[in-house]
Parts: sequence; structure tokens; C-alpha cells
Amino acid sequence: IPLKEGSYKWAHGNLVEEFDTSIVVIETDENIIGVGEVCTLGSSYLPAYSKGVRSGILEIGQSLIGKDPTNIGLINLEMEKKLKGHPYVKSPIDMACWDILGKYHKMPLWKLLGGKFGKKVDLYRAISQEDSETMKSKVKEYKAEGYSKFQLKVGGYYEEDIERITSVSSLLNSDNTLVADANTGWKSYEALKVIKKTANLDIYIEQPCETYHDCVVVRKKTTNPFILDESIDSINNFLQAYNDGAMDIINLKISKLGGLHKSKQLRDLCVELKIPMTIEDSWGGDIATAAISHLAHSTPEKFRFSSTDFNSYNSLSYTEGSPKRIDGKFAASDSFGLGVELDFSKLGKPEFVVN
Repeated sequence: IPLKEGSYKWAHGNLVEEFDTSIVVIETDENIIGVGEVCTLGSSYLPAYSKGVRSGILEIGQSLIGKDPTNIGLINLEMEKKLKGHPYVKSPIDMACWDILGKYHKMPLWKLLGGKFGKKVDLYRAISQEDSETMKSKVKEYKAEGYSKFQLKVGGYYEEDIERITSVSSLLNSDNTLVADANTGWKSYEALKVIKKTANLDIYIEQPCETYHDCVVVRKKTTNPFILDESIDSINNFLQAYNDGAMDIINLKISKLGGLHKSKQLRDLCVELKIPMTIEDSWGGDIATAAISHLAHSTPEKFRFSSTDFNSYNSLSYTEGSPKRIDGKFAASDSFGLGVELDFSKLGKPEFVVN
């Protein structure tokens, strides 16, 4: 999937010019087809990589043949039994099973995930790490398109990050939200320097450091609203962070948890514990964006900090029905399942078939 902007940059010198996404198609004996997608953000961001998706599916695929895809809990247990860990491998299979479940019961996925809250979902726009003037220019452009929430990719040299945050902040008003997302790129002392120099600005600090310990150290020394992302890769890790008072908000990434089944569990737990969420994934195209929209739209608005529309970042669309952003918002489809139909002419032949 090529990017409209040509490249996407974030902490640790990471740069991607196009994304390698994996699409799973599950065919059933009742002629219902389910689709799922997982797109890793390169191979040096999370412990996940695109070729690992395909080899992992080959490892577990045969054991799923003949199973009932609407029995999603059992499918997840079967995948875990066959392949320990590697949740990103299981995510597109789980997603495709949810798509089948919705189509089987003739319901949109949001209805099965808890109902629909509000008419639209607020989106954030991620701003690739560039020099401060370029980032400021992009925020101005996206603000004109209707976005009100912006996630700056910082986590570089901290003095340049201070300039990035300060420059962009000058464009915004009280109706806007600004998140400084370091993607684990700062040492704790660097994070504290950034926070001190931007103390007069209304910003959220997201995942400043690589280790959970260092994030907690920073958290205890700032009054800024605090978001954890990379540290929240399981329900157990979330519970530890909650008990430690380590964050105000989390980023819930579907593939990091292994699909919609476990993402729904964590989402419902966050609602119960009153922790707001940004509901998203690592990256993706039309299918992943559709899944995000259903999970986000079925989350009570009070606990829905933000979401994202990855398909608007990309220059390739391969479905009909994927949600489209209007004025910085999108809505989940009312069609059955995920509400998308694949255009197979844009995808070519399958890389492999398990039967």
C-alpha cells in the first residue's frame, strides 16, 4: 500500500514508504466469505513483521479447517494452542471470523460488539516526523480538512521536538487536541526536559520511553495527561498499568492484542474502569479501517478519546464500503459484518491457499 505523502517517519529513525499488508479471506460451506487484514508498521517498530504474518498463518491455518468460524472463542483457543504468542498473526483470522459472524446473523459488526454510540467518531491525524515548519504546515492543511485532533510524531532529538511541539501548538485553539507521541523514542531525562519546556502548552504525552519503568518515572513527574501505547500489549499489562496509575488514556491496537475478540475484552474492561481509549491498529488499509470503525463506534463516547482512518493515508483502495472520513470523522457501516466487499481485481492471485 503506497502512501499519499510518500513516506511516514517516526522515532528511532523509522521510515516507511509503502506498507506490506496481509489480507485473509475465509470461505465457508454456507457461501459466506469473511475478510480480515493486518499491516505491521515495518519490522522494527513492534515485535511483528509482514512475512511473519504469512508464515504464521501457514503454521496454524490447517488446524482451523472444518471449525465453525462463528464460534470465535473456540477459534482463538485453537490458534493459541497451535501457535503460542504472535498475536498479530491471529488478528486477521479473528477479524475475518467476526465478519462471517455478522453476515451470518445479518447484522453490522458494531451491533455485535455492543451497539452504536453517537452518529460519528472523532479521528486524529498522525503527523509524520519532519522539521517543525513542515509539520506545522501539515497540521494547518489537515485542520482545514476538518481534523481537530493531531498526533505529532516526536521522539527524535529532544530540542527539535520542543520546537516541533511549540510551533504546532501556536496553530491550535481550545477546540483542538495535541498529542506528542514519542513512540518510545526518548530517554526519561529527555522526556522530562521536553515536558518542562512545554509546560505552558496544552498537550498530551504519549509513550515517551521504551520501557514501562521509564514511562512510569516520567508519569510521576508530570501533570500532563499521559497516554500509554506500546506498553499495552495484553490485558495483563493493562491491569498492571491501571493498578500503578501509569496512564490516563491507552491506545488500543487491534492486531497487537490478536484481533477483535481480545480487543473487545480490553475495551469493555476500560469502560468498566473508566479509562478512555484511542481505538486503532498498527496500520492498515480498507479492511483494518472498517474493523477500527466498528470497535470505535460501539464504544461509549465518554471513553472514546479518538480513532483513526488509515485508508485516508493510503493511495490504494481495494474495497467497496470501507468508511470514508468527512470533516475529521467517520462512521461504521450499517451493512452486515464489516460492511466491505473486496475488489479482487486489485489484489491479484492469493499468495497461498489453505484447504
